[in-house]
Amino acid sequence: MIIGSIAYLWKIYIGLMFGATLLLFYPIIFCCIYIPPWKPYTFQINVCWSRLIRILCFYAVEIDDRNTQHIHYPLIICANHTSYLDIFLLYSALPKHRFLFMGKSEILSYPLVKTFFKNLNIPVFRGDRIKAAKSFIRARHEIAKGWNIVIFPEGGIPDNNPQLAPFKDGAFKLAKSANCAVLAITFKDNYHLFSDPEFILGPAHPGIARVVLHPIINRDAVQAITEQEISQLSHRLIASEIPQG
Repeated sequence: MIIGSIAYLWKIYIGLMFGATLLLFYPIIFCCIYIPPWKPYTFQINVCWSRLIRILCFYAVEIDDRNTQHIHYPLIICANHTSYLDIFLLYSALPKHRFLFMGKSEILSYPLVKTFFKNLNIPVFRGDRIKAAKSFIRARHEIAKGWNIVIFPEGGIPDNNPQLAPFKDGAFKLAKSANCAVLAITFKDNYHLFSDPEFILGPAHPGIARVVLHPIINRDAVQAITEQEISQLSHRLIASEIPQG
């Protein structure tokens, strides 16, 4: 109970740091979003934001990228989703490879986050086939402009976190359609560094976040196998580095 209470206080602290730094960076990001030539700079701003969050919240990132010394563009980046930390720490894990998130439209319900998520990243309206198709088209356009796309193929944080839930097929359809390579990523520790805030007494504490970048599934391989096979391969890669027990 005492440990759970301390963890809850830590979550409150993280929330306060997120809010404070969001207010700090918001005007800069807002300007960059609405001045098209400046849009690429938003990525480096988010990298700086990620690093500041890490400093204020005492999170170190340990990256295993031995399998990705030569990253080929464009990429569909698929990662397990275990914590809200995944989003921020990905900027620290891939600071030289600018990307946008495709994420569920429910994020638009958060007032301050709504503006730059809608205009910078790509919301997916899963209950509306027409809007979902438009999101898919927009993703292809952004890939053509040189952006990589990040998708959490589980569709959210799974109930049996940190174990993987079955993957949805959108990421792999996009990879084949846009002729992209696929980079699978495993976040090994985020589920206990910052658990879901709704799990009030769930774990949360400072520490080291280990991130594994798996061997890239290159474009030739993506085109040679089915969407289901790409999904299964990505699932196996990510699952291979998830702590058991």
